[in-house]
Amino acid sequence: MKVLVFLAGLLASTMAWANERTVTDDAGRSVTIPADPQRIVVMHEPVLGIPLIELGIVPVGSYGRAPSGKSLIGVDFIETIFDADIRKPEGIGTVGQISLEKLRSLKPDLILASELDLNKLDQLEPIAPVYIKHVRTPQTSGFNIQKQLAKLFRKEKEFETLQANYRERVRKLAQTLHKAEVNPSYLAVFLTDQINAIEQISGAIQAIEDLGYQRLSLGEQDIQRDSILFVPISSEVFGTLDPDLLVVMNSFQNRAADHKTGAKEALDQITPGWNYFLKPAKENRIVYLDSSKVTTPTIASANHTLDSIEAWLQTSSTNQ
Repeated sequence: MKVLVFLAGLLASTMAWANERTVTDDAGRSVTIPADPQRIVVMHEPVLGIPLIELGIVPVGSYGRAPSGKSLIGVDFIETIFDADIRKPEGIGTVGQISLEKLRSLKPDLILASELDLNKLDQLEPIAPVYIKHVRTPQTSGFNIQKQLAKLFRKEKEFETLQANYRERVRKLAQTLHKAEVNPSYLAVFLTDQINAIEQISGAIQAIEDLGYQRLSLGEQDIQRDSILFVPISSEVFGTLDPDLLVVMNSFQNRAADHKTGAKEALDQITPGWNYFLKPAKENRIVYLDSSKVTTPTIASANHTLDSIEAWLQTSSTNQ
């Protein structure tokens, strides 16, 4: 009888071990997580949640949403990026205010957080294992976050398929681009109450560089900042810049009829008369992107960028 009890206990412990694995997160912490997490809560939906959803993993909860699933950050990235009808994660509180009660009620088996959440570990760890994924380091450019998450959640094949399809699309589009110079330059800007150069994290930047464009040097302003996305540019400096391709995105909160109209209206406010003196504007070298679709570090955002570049090429050839 004792032998049977011992064997049962050994079997139970072996099964528990088989259903878990210990990994090292980006903060250097050893974390024991489920072998196949089913109830993931993300603390940064655009940078961590959207890459997971494209890989086929929909979080049960997300920071920045209401309990009903309604986005509280001015834009719903799930709706704008994906055509499919995807279940929305339940919210665990507005940015800056986590509802621990709601988080517990979701019974997460893993919390996927960023280095921005390190000061919340004493609140989060009693609820579920917390994996820290860095979002600010140079290694997070392009699709790296999504690729690393694919490895963590054993979705490498799904990522490889998405990437292969994307690369074939890039190859075909690059062949149709008429480039006046070798290694043409680009500048991608995001408009708030000022002009901001886009850093490396977004799918938009990955797509533009994969097409052969090189980032325009901003001189003294071309330095790394403590930001996921932006390097501010003064309107005076912006007016003198002449990239071969200027990519313009407007603020998520802009309520214009469409993203192109909103971007033009924002530029009118920031640097009046830009369309008369800015060379890319006069020579039809501006691509307007919908910021809500292209700024996540995903292949989906890169594909939306290719959509807009294809539309720009079609318009350019029609006007010639």
